[in-house]
Amino acid sequence: MKLKALVIGGSGLFLMVFSLLLFVAILFSDEQDSGISNIHYGGVNVSAEVLAHKPMVEKYAKEYGVEEYVNILLAIIQVESGGTAEDVMQSSESLGLPPNSLSTEESIKQGVKYFSELLASSERLSVDLESVIQSYNYGGGFLGYVANRG
Repeated sequence: MKLKALVIGGSGLFLMVFSLLLFVAILFSDEQDSGISNIHYGGVNVSAEVLAHKPMVEKYAKEYGVEEYVNILLAIIQVESGGTAEDVMQSSESLGLPPNSLSTEESIKQGVKYFSELLASSERLSVDLESVIQSYNYGGGFLGYVANRG
């Protein structure tokens, strides 16, 4: 009986010590900030259909001064259409047009232009890049919301 109580007590003590050590390890390994500002946008994993649009994205990114955001723009295409719809960036709505009413080139041109406008707004409002990416889908008013509420 004493041996059984000793084994149960020892197991409980071991579990408590292990849990405490695990908690301390997690606590001290966690970074102070959320890590959102440490996101790296270098590589992008997109479909072949999206990559087929890369030259046109680069062309308009250069025209609108956002060359360093080509990978993000390709990722937006991946999310918006997978590169398979004609309005690949789903950007017709940003012109007040019905959905899917732009050709592929018009869509990319307008999508890149709209993204560049969101970037300019984010700089004026001191809003981060992650919010710009969200605003591409939510609408430009989201940047003001983030600026006011964080």
